[in-house]
Amino acid sequence: MKFFVDTAEIKDIAELNDLGMVDGVTTNPSLILKSGRDILEVTKEICDIVSGPVSAEVVATQADAMIAEGRKLAEIAENITVKLPLTWDGLKACKVLSSEGKMVNVTLCFSANQALLAAKAGATFISPFIGRLDDIDLDGMDLIEDIRTIYDNYGFDTQILAASIRSVGHVRECALVGADVMTAPPEVIRKLATHPLTDKGLDQFMKDWAKTGQNIL
Repeated sequence: MKFFVDTAEIKDIAELNDLGMVDGVTTNPSLILKSGRDILEVTKEICDIVSGPVSAEVVATQADAMIAEGRKLAEIAENITVKLPLTWDGLKACKVLSSEGKMVNVTLCFSANQALLAAKAGATFISPFIGRLDDIDLDGMDLIEDIRTIYDNYGFDTQILAASIRSVGHVRECALVGADVMTAPPEVIRKLATHPLTDKGLDQFMKDWAKTGQNIL
C-alpha cells in the first residue's frame, strides 16, 4: 500500500520523504489555509520535494471553471494530480482532464456508486473518506471493501486512495481490505512505529546494558 501524507507543511513532508515514507502528497483548501502559504507557491515547493503524485484541489463548483483551474494547477509540475469533488460537475471535469492525460483525484466519496461513476469518468484516484463515515456510525472499511470488489470485478484502473484516516487502526484495516493508497496526517504515520511493548522492551534493554558498564564506541 502506498503512503501519501495529508498536509501542506513542508517540514513534515521533507522529513517523511527522507525516510522513504512518502509516495505522494494530498492537500485541500483547509490544509492550504492552515499552512498560511500561497497555493501555487507551496504546491510547487511540495512537488520539488516529492516525486510521486501531489494532489492540488480546485475550488470552483461548476465544470468549466473546474477544468480551467485544473489546467492551471497542472502547469505547476508534471506530478500534479488535480483534485475534484465528487459532484456531477466534478465528474464532467474529471472526464475532460483525464482525457487530456492529467492525473485526477476525485474526492469526498461516500458511496460505492459514487466510486463507480468516478472510475467510469477516468479518475486516477478515488478518495473515500473513512473517518467521516465513522463519525456518523457507519463503517468506512465496508466502503473500501465494496469499492475494491467492484473495481476488481470490472478491471477498473482507478486506485482506491483511503482518506480521512484518523488512527493507526485505520491504516492497518485499509491495508487488509486492499486499498491501493492511504493518505494520513504526519502524526498518524509517525505513530505507526510506536507500540507499548516496544517501549517496554527497549527500556529493559537499556537498564541491563547500563549494568554491564560497557560502551560500544
